[in-house]
Amino acid sequence: MRSQPSRLLAATLLATLTAASLHASAAAADYERVLNGTFDTGADPWWAGAGVTNRVTGGELCAAVTGGTTNPWDALIGQNGVPFETGQSYTFSFDARASVAQPITAAAGESVSPYRGIASRQFTLSTEKQRFSFTFTSTLDFPDAGNGQVAFQLGGQPADNTICVDNVSLVGGVKPPGGVNPNPARKVQVDLVAYVPGLPKRATLVSSATTPQTWTLKNSAGVAVATGQSTPKGADATSGDSVHLIDFSSFDTAGTGYTLSVGEDASFPFDISADPVKRLRYDSLAFFYHQRSGTPIEAQYVGDEYARPAGHLNVAPNQGDNNVPCRADLACGYTLDVRGGWYDAGDHGKYVVNGGIATWQLLNAYERAVRVGDASAYRDGSLNIPEKANGVPDLLDEARWEVDFLLKMQAPDGMAHHKIHDANWTALPTRPELDDQPRRLSATSTAATLNLAAVAAQASRLWKTIDPAYSASSLAAARKAYAAAKANPAKLADPNDGTGGGAYSDDTVSDEFYWAASELYATTGDAAYRTDVTGSPHYKAASLNRGGFHWGGTAPLGDITLALVPSGLPAADVSAIKSAFATVADQHLTAMAGMGYAAPYDNSTAGYVWGSNSTVLNNAQVLALAHDFTGAAKYRDGVFEALHYVLGRNPLSTSYVAGYGDQAMTNAHHRFWAHQNDPTLPIAPPGSLSGGPNSALQDPVAQRLLAGCPQQKCWVDDIGAYSVNEVAINWNSALAWVSGWAAEKSGTTTPAGGCEVSFGAGRWQDGLSAQVKITNTGTAAWTSWKLGFALPGTQRVTSGWSATWSQSGRDVTATSMSWNGRVEPGKSVQIGFNGSGSGADPTVFTINGKTCRTA
Repeated sequence: MRSQPSRLLAATLLATLTAASLHASAAAADYERVLNGTFDTGADPWWAGAGVTNRVTGGELCAAVTGGTTNPWDALIGQNGVPFETGQSYTFSFDARASVAQPITAAAGESVSPYRGIASRQFTLSTEKQRFSFTFTSTLDFPDAGNGQVAFQLGGQPADNTICVDNVSLVGGVKPPGGVNPNPARKVQVDLVAYVPGLPKRATLVSSATTPQTWTLKNSAGVAVATGQSTPKGADATSGDSVHLIDFSSFDTAGTGYTLSVGEDASFPFDISADPVKRLRYDSLAFFYHQRSGTPIEAQYVGDEYARPAGHLNVAPNQGDNNVPCRADLACGYTLDVRGGWYDAGDHGKYVVNGGIATWQLLNAYERAVRVGDASAYRDGSLNIPEKANGVPDLLDEARWEVDFLLKMQAPDGMAHHKIHDANWTALPTRPELDDQPRRLSATSTAATLNLAAVAAQASRLWKTIDPAYSASSLAAARKAYAAAKANPAKLADPNDGTGGGAYSDDTVSDEFYWAASELYATTGDAAYRTDVTGSPHYKAASLNRGGFHWGGTAPLGDITLALVPSGLPAADVSAIKSAFATVADQHLTAMAGMGYAAPYDNSTAGYVWGSNSTVLNNAQVLALAHDFTGAAKYRDGVFEALHYVLGRNPLSTSYVAGYGDQAMTNAHHRFWAHQNDPTLPIAPPGSLSGGPNSALQDPVAQRLLAGCPQQKCWVDDIGAYSVNEVAINWNSALAWVSGWAAEKSGTTTPAGGCEVSFGAGRWQDGLSAQVKITNTGTAAWTSWKLGFALPGTQRVTSGWSATWSQSGRDVTATSMSWNGRVEPGKSVQIGFNGSGSGADPTVFTINGKTCRTA
């Protein structure tokens, strides 16, 4: 569990509770209103107030209470979000005992100011467990997951004591719990943002009709521009809807504000444009600057609304990250300076196994673009971050913020600490600079150590020519970590280490060994690493399946690197890896063809899980790579289907990406983006990805609001619903990878600027000769021209003709000569160059700053 809800409680909470009427209402039903009253799943969502510590022991919730308080309400345990209905009867019952006999008060009321009471009753506990019960009629009305509360007042005693409760129950009311998502859904489900011109455009109609239905596409003026017939698909078990498919791909005119309607039912508006996905490429990456720890988030980069002081730098009340000890029970004998890095999610923890996959995914997005795509999108100046003018591609700058943190988490013996976070869960909201909790290192683990080894080896490869010293130190850390992991192959993270931060336990690390060995081999070519790669049971994508990859299942990350980075492996083995991606991609496409809301997701075993949207997007990465490896358009189309699902073509008519679409996620579970709880704080910034549907309903808000939900509808836009609506770095890294790839495949965003460029090159080992034809397709003559493009890979211009050639990093410019600067409409100029290095053809060209059509 990544984060927990607030336990913050006003000291006067329930102080004003008064006894209510004790007669029952004949209309009451036997609905249980408290969650986990038997404590079978731990203490959550029961909280403890100041001076009280909760612990589940022997199936009871036992509260250690500090003595010396004045009033009963000075020491509390309770549960928030309990629903009450005015005029309805409730019976509050529980078992309880105390180490030393004392009175306690059981109470029901309001959890926030003015703390109105509904009912309370005092009982005297003995050392023997007894059953207590009382019945009352509610005088207040609180909905599911609202401000209703039950609590036990344990204070007002001179000495310390322990109070244990069990089988807590509140039965009553007439409204069934949950079952209906409060977000309004449409019957015509579309991508709420945009469809890219030239690509398939599909929507879902919710209808039980068994015959085709007429659909109409209207432009922003309400004028019909296309019409057609839907295809009935029938019952869709995952969403609970009866659906039809609408395919309006034949309409391809760029524009904004389109709507799709069937009868009186209309969709949310959407665009036909590539511009939004190209914006999303950068907004999804901006998320990481927002999540930086140990540095101020400055208004010049994010605006005044999202600016904040640095967190966890030992500026009061922070206790800081510059000298962090191990957890007391570990007695490691040293402290570490672990400033920097990204906050993992909605809390203030920083986790190596989650930071590992997130960082790898950003670095891989860059490495993949260099080798088989267009890395110019990530050039210096592409992101609005402090490093945007340092001569280094900005995607690498952002990733380095976390690489540096991962390196700091390495212990003297080479192992890596699993995580660092607060000693206790902080309240919601809590701004990072106001967090007063002590910071503690958890134990080292094999999984964390291998994450460090993998990412540091990957970083070494990418910084080799950019910063040789950094490359060397990263590789040294990677080698040391890998050796330490081999010496400690089964040091697993404690699954019970979940106080103040998620446990992130993982009882299988053979996948991390394969991933780390793959990265080290790709970087060094060392025979020992090659032996570990080829001898692994995960070799040749043996673990790749429709379940995808995630922080606890990382073997496919090694496969991706081995498929992209030349390493000396047998060509047949590399081909087998690439073929496995196509095979799994085909499995996704087959399954998606039968879905009401197409998404590359396998729900056959565990349903929709915590962070399901990241699984959809990680599987979209598999589809994208299958397209890279084969060129087949069907895989490209599958990637865009996944994005359409995330951006609104789903049964909730909701875009799970903040700032994208008319009904987009707003109230992420986050301690700073907490506008729902504190109007002075912001909502989630554009480009932030919600975790998405989670049919396990692993938080109290989801349990109360969504009971009985179909799998794809188990989501609510509520800050307290952390199991469905939190954000996380490894979820946004998936969005950044996929949206970056999709933006690259989306062509020009606006009509070409009156120019056309054709590019052809003959290549040999470490060299090329290129011919470029520039055509003026506009209506006015050019008096001079300047061609711009980026060379992927290691390619460098060594000489050229018919232009003045220059290159900075990967960016190449060719400026007209005195004799060929004038180009009449319809006429062309032929230029060319010789070069060194290897890589793919450039894909985007500009003339005088305007994007050209490619021939």
